[in-house]
Amino acid sequence: MIRELHEKLVRGEETSVALTERYFAAIKEKDPSIGAYLTLLEESALSDAAAIDARFKAGERMDLLAGIPGAIKDNICIEGVRTTAASKILDNYIAPYDATVISRLREKGAVMLGKTNMDEFAMGSSTESSAYQKTKNPVDPERVPGGSSGGSAAAVA
Repeated sequence: MIRELHEKLVRGEETSVALTERYFAAIKEKDPSIGAYLTLLEESALSDAAAIDARFKAGERMDLLAGIPGAIKDNICIEGVRTTAASKILDNYIAPYDATVISRLREKGAVMLGKTNMDEFAMGSSTESSAYQKTKNPVDPERVPGGSSGGSAAAVA
């Protein structure tokens, strides 16, 4: 799917902004009943998407991930963004730096939609031990999405 989206971006049949807007529309519609996300980064995601669209429009050769929206587990630091590891202990922690994986994703032009729920401090296997909310399996809300990356799994589904 990523390759197909990338090819549409290259051909100008799709824009990263439109794609990102569709993802946020789906998140706003579905996430209240699923609980996959702890933090949304709508403003920065749309800004990043617009910058990538300009580079595509200028004919710049872009990486496969350029303009592709994705989510980040809440134990990975994004500079200037709240990072809680799903624990109230870190409720007000704002990351002072980007984790290496975030730096590399930025270099590739990936668009980050938000931070996903997880078991507190990644200690669990169901995403039921988050201090903020339980994440439900989007296919069957009576089941768990797994863990500790259940928010990420539910967001993908």
